[in-house]
Amino acid sequence: MLDVRRLRLLRELARRGTIAAVAEALSFSPSAVSQQLAVLEREAGLPLLERTGRGVRLTPAGRHLVGHAEAVLERLEQADADLAEARGGLAGALRIGAFPTATRAIVPAALTALARRHPGLEPMVSETDPAAVAHALRAGDLDVALVHEYDFVPAEPEPGLATEPLYVEAMYLAAPAAGTPGEAPAETPAGAPAPPGGPAGSGGADQGAVLRGHARAPWITATPGTLCHAMTVRACQAAGFTPRVRHQVDEFATVLALVAAGQGVAVVPQLGVTGPADPAVRLTRLLMERRTKLAFRSGAGAHPAVAAFGTALRAAVPPDLAGSRAGT
Repeated sequence: MLDVRRLRLLRELARRGTIAAVAEALSFSPSAVSQQLAVLEREAGLPLLERTGRGVRLTPAGRHLVGHAEAVLERLEQADADLAEARGGLAGALRIGAFPTATRAIVPAALTALARRHPGLEPMVSETDPAAVAHALRAGDLDVALVHEYDFVPAEPEPGLATEPLYVEAMYLAAPAAGTPGEAPAETPAGAPAPPGGPAGSGGADQGAVLRGHARAPWITATPGTLCHAMTVRACQAAGFTPRVRHQVDEFATVLALVAAGQGVAVVPQLGVTGPADPAVRLTRLLMERRTKLAFRSGAGAHPAVAAFGTALRAAVPPDLAGSRAGT
């Protein structure tokens, strides 16, 4: 009989690529991971891994077994959901991953509603970049998470994970109020919401022209390796230039403060520009969008705690985003 824990290790090796990465993610030693995979090979009765220099890769039999492992792990998630439903009354920890703008603007209201309806549940929020969510969910470090994708950085399907759409945000080019020659005229004061119900780009700005108007300006981006950083770089490249990055900052309130100080320009999402209008910052609506989804392990969507958090989260989406929910 194949051991489920060892199947999970094989699945993680298929996703992460190296035994060292699997060991680090699951808090094992590399030798322990290797030993467990060797036992799995004996259980399977044929080679699942083959050496490639100092590394390993899965054999055809190993890759085939990973597919079965995904199905087995999904059924176990469904079984856990069924048992939780049968027990009745939600209690215990619910580990939630969320990126900073959602953590500030949406998650607190959702947690308030969740506590009112399910006082025995203990939500535990960790700020997690969407790029790290898949590994954290598969490793069991998170139970549910908010993730996002941009037009220029679409999310790749993640085996073993499922998502549900939540909402869509408009995107803006933030520049010092003095402006730059050649900038498109569609402008909104910083802090003002996007036009409700209208499509992205309803301000009429030519996105390529807006971005090219700042081709020689210094840019403020998120840190490399994040989706936000990739979004800015790819949007600029699509407009015909590579941005000259001066500052790398992940928190959008700080980004806008730097823009107001004349330190550069940046692309920011709608939830990143909430709050009092800053007359020192000019916002130009772009054609881009940011789409936010709820992510969880395949089979866990019916878990009462995951479903309850999703319900509370949808109710907490700000009204100016409700008209542009993803999937509607």
